[in-house]
Amino acid sequence: MRTKLDPVTLEVIRNALPAIANEMAADLQRTSYNMMIYEVRDFCTALVNLDGELISQNVGGVSHFVADLGVIITDAVKRYGRKGFKPGDVLITNHQAVAGQHLNNVVIYVPYFFKGELLAFSMVRAHWIDVGGTSTGFGAGPEVPDPWQEGLQLDQLKIHDGGRLDETLCRVIRDNIRFPESSLGDMNSQIASCKLGIRRLDELFRKYGGGTILKAIARIFDETETQCRNFVAKLTDGVYEAESFFDDDGVTPDERVRIHARVTVKSGNMTIDLSGCSRERKAAVNSRTLAGARVAYKAITAPLAPVNEGSFRALEVIIPEGNIMMARYPAPMAGWSIFVPTVVETIISSLAQAMPDRIPAAHHGLLGGSVVFFGVHPQSRRRFVVQSIEGGGWGGRPFEDGE
Repeated sequence: MRTKLDPVTLEVIRNALPAIANEMAADLQRTSYNMMIYEVRDFCTALVNLDGELISQNVGGVSHFVADLGVIITDAVKRYGRKGFKPGDVLITNHQAVAGQHLNNVVIYVPYFFKGELLAFSMVRAHWIDVGGTSTGFGAGPEVPDPWQEGLQLDQLKIHDGGRLDETLCRVIRDNIRFPESSLGDMNSQIASCKLGIRRLDELFRKYGGGTILKAIARIFDETETQCRNFVAKLTDGVYEAESFFDDDGVTPDERVRIHARVTVKSGNMTIDLSGCSRERKAAVNSRTLAGARVAYKAITAPLAPVNEGSFRALEVIIPEGNIMMARYPAPMAGWSIFVPTVVETIISSLAQAMPDRIPAAHHGLLGGSVVFFGVHPQSRRRFVVQSIEGGGWGGRPFEDGE
């Protein structure tokens, strides 16, 4: 087995790992059934190790998904144990207690074994057009009071157990959603994408050996961490703060929602504290994610470099339980993404004093306007749905106008 890691091999592996995730993404787009995947790119593909550390992730797609899959793996390993997975397993989850997003964002993942040892997982998160509940499209609306009315909850279940399809689980999913052909078609696309990732990862391990690959991944993490630390080290140490407000949450009128960021820079380390944000709401605008902080940090430090676990080693994120960004199950999350872009914006705005030559003015403040048309065709009596997300503008930058 090869264990020596020379510079050429390191660079090959450094580029091969993101290439696997990008090929998975291309495969998913070409085979998926709904426009939210193949047009809006509301998905992510990734390789994650047994400790929940991000090995690589696709370029493009929704930024909210950056480095946000590891918690699912750590939870699954805790539940099943390291020996609870076997070749041929395919797992499915969208449960908000761990995933922390609306139920439409369904995660499929497949374990990878090399010489009988579980080493990693190939993962796809993608937006299904329907998961049941009171309405189709984007997980109903902010008025949905709990996840049971939002849709079908799938909590770390094996859709394939050792290569054998669980027909009963498939029937449960099929019978509780409005567009089974589309959603189950997307599920199969996700499974195929995950299996493609497993094949490509196995080719890499067989070519270079497990010791070499694992050593390269550790080296890549370390070098990525150093790159990010070096950028933050150029900033003046200090505490930087900013805040934003929403008029209301769509359910409780005249009660503003506060987004507050406190960013501490010290010797190459950064701490993003979101403790000042409003508490979790009755409206379905809550989430349970580090995405806002991680997206902002990545955009500031190394926006064009491939993302991996090393990208966030020098970042500490503080979000207390019960915060609108760290809501406790069963807080409603159908509109989970509404406030996340403003969290990103507020964090970046807080650093305007430290980076006046780089920080832009505010953007439109949302992921985008959700557009959904659905109903029943008057002649065929078949249900239909068309959905999309329309983006907005952004503020001017020090070197060019906004748009």
